[in-house]
Amino acid sequence: MKRILFLFLLIVLPLGKDIAWAAQNHGVSVNLLDDDYLDENSYQQGSISDPLEPLNRVFFQFNDKFYFWVLKPVNEGYSAVVSPDIRQCFGNFFNNLASPISFLNNVLQGRFKDAWTVVSRFFINTTLGVYGFGDPATTEFNITSKPADFGQTLGVWGIGEGIYICLPIFGPSSVRDSIGLTADFATHPTNYMNWNFTERSAYYMGNRINSMSLAPNVYEELIKYSLDPYIAARQAFHEYRQEKINKHKNTEE
Repeated sequence: MKRILFLFLLIVLPLGKDIAWAAQNHGVSVNLLDDDYLDENSYQQGSISDPLEPLNRVFFQFNDKFYFWVLKPVNEGYSAVVSPDIRQCFGNFFNNLASPISFLNNVLQGRFKDAWTVVSRFFINTTLGVYGFGDPATTEFNITSKPADFGQTLGVWGIGEGIYICLPIFGPSSVRDSIGLTADFATHPTNYMNWNFTERSAYYMGNRINSMSLAPNVYEELIKYSLDPYIAARQAFHEYRQEKINKHKNTEE
């Protein structure tokens, strides 16, 4: 039961952040995420397998209510109490601690130069950055992060995404990325620290709350401007994940 609760806490707070990816970093305009745009420009029949759409829509509506009734108030309260600079320091710490996941997946993808970059950033930020709360690797040495996850690795290996899944609480996913999430969870360093259930839960809850506070608030714009927010979220997730995979697929570093 504790492991089930722990996994719940691992995924309990990313909704909204996982809608923001495409619009913030991958060129997907929220203003264009409506039925006409998707049908005429980017959505190709058969590119997204969604046989569970009726059930997925139920979970999408549940997640929408959960966002406005729980996540948004928590995020606003946390952001009001903790300054942006402190939240960024916490974000640096969480990202630095998760470096082994990026290192492992860069290696598995054959991106050995990027894997070395991850190692370099980890040692610089852990030492000069005081346990990772600072990011001198970026600010002083111009060594940018090279994130990677196991879902991306599976895609680079040529494994298809499978059917689209809208998970309760977690939000947009696929069979491939759900497997990847499980693998990333299993390889996270906190699993090998002498932490009890309460300490691990506090870590993941703090990580998710802090990450959400730093992410742009794109979800509300998406549902405001989209004729069908479910379709828009599904397409944005699909394009985001495909871009992460295509960026490194069949390339030599």
